[in-house]
Amino acid sequence: MSLKKKLIVLNTTIMLGLGSAFAIPSVKAESITDIQSQRTGIQSDISEAEQVIQQLKKEQSKMNAQIAQIESAMKENNQKIKDTKQEINDTEKDIESLKKEIKALEERIAKREEVLKERALSFQESGGDVEYLEVVLGSKSFGEFVNRVGAVATIVEADQQILSEQEADKADLEKKQATVEKKLQSLKDMEVELKGMQSQIEDQKAETVNMKAKIEKKESETEALKQSLENKDAGLEAQIASIRENIKKEEERKASEKADLDRAAEEVNSSNASSEGSSSSSSEGSSISSSEESSSSSKGEASVKSSSKAESSSNSSKNSSAAKPAASKTETSSKPSSANTGSAITAGYKYIGNSTYKFGGGRTASDIANGLFDCSAFVAWAYKQAGVNLPASTDALKNAGRQVSDSQKQPGDLVFFNTYKTDGHVGIYVGGGKFIGSQSSTGVAIANMDSGYWAGVYNGRVVRVN
Repeated sequence: MSLKKKLIVLNTTIMLGLGSAFAIPSVKAESITDIQSQRTGIQSDISEAEQVIQQLKKEQSKMNAQIAQIESAMKENNQKIKDTKQEINDTEKDIESLKKEIKALEERIAKREEVLKERALSFQESGGDVEYLEVVLGSKSFGEFVNRVGAVATIVEADQQILSEQEADKADLEKKQATVEKKLQSLKDMEVELKGMQSQIEDQKAETVNMKAKIEKKESETEALKQSLENKDAGLEAQIASIRENIKKEEERKASEKADLDRAAEEVNSSNASSEGSSSSSSEGSSISSSEESSSSSKGEASVKSSSKAESSSNSSKNSSAAKPAASKTETSSKPSSANTGSAITAGYKYIGNSTYKFGGGRTASDIANGLFDCSAFVAWAYKQAGVNLPASTDALKNAGRQVSDSQKQPGDLVFFNTYKTDGHVGIYVGGGKFIGSQSSTGVAIANMDSGYWAGVYNGRVVRVN
């Protein structure tokens, strides 16, 4: 093979080697650009997920505060149940004691009756005008009996003392019997209240469990989403690093091959430097080689610059996309219109979603500040904000104004429900078949009384506040 042909082959090999050295990184740079574009989208999703997580943390904080309020109210309600049970036990002991006293009084009265009978019999036998049977059997009541016995003018002063004691014991007996009946009625009322409290406590417990379950579910879902996105992003980042490492190794290998080819060219040029023809051919071949080398080098640089530009563009897109969710996500909130519902209704809106039902609550400044109400105390508080003083019990609120028919009810009227007892719950009608009140399961809230649970227990009582 002639020297010229050898040089042409050698230069062609150099050109192919250089072209390959820069063509492969160019292809891989395009792969990096594609992957980086994918990362941009994923990182945008991660940014959105982080915003969701922040929002969830706010919700979790609010829910934890509500749970703390409910648990506090449950603790106080449980203590009230305990106190009520103790009061019931004490009342039962009092009743047993009263029964013993009543029994003793009855025995004393019975003994005195026997004495009076003997006195009357003795009076008859001594020639008195009043017959024994007329006095004893002819009377229709104990009072009449006493009156007839008192009519006997000749009864000795000792008998009069017996009659006086008899009357006193009788009055005492009637008084104690009335006390026993009042105690029994009070005991029955406390039992009803206790059952009502227990029902409300169960509702509060169920609500607490439900809220905790929601928190745990949201935490789990959000963390899983974020972890998935981060894993995907880490995988793409690892791919980019692997491609760059391969590009680096490929460039090093091609650089080594180019150095070997350069050395081979120098050796060929040196061995034929003495020949003029060979020198001329060598010079021509070297010129061609230099030209091709310069052209190939320019292509390689252009490819690398293109890759760098694509990565820069991708990063810019990523930054823009990552900033976008923060600008696009806004929180909106709304509250029901207070038009035509009166200031008593609008006063309660601030406690919607920010209160807890507490049996007996809403009667102290501390309870009101912390949004702790039962149904009647909330109604009384709301109307007080409108300048109207109302009692804080359902029984008293029934008579706090004039009753109107259900078909005539208007916003601001009081509506009643049969829950654990007749008229056991009360709220303020807001119109549209809804009312606002402090419910055991939700705290202060607006509820639908035309369907569901409240429709079933609504008793039709409507009171218009004077």
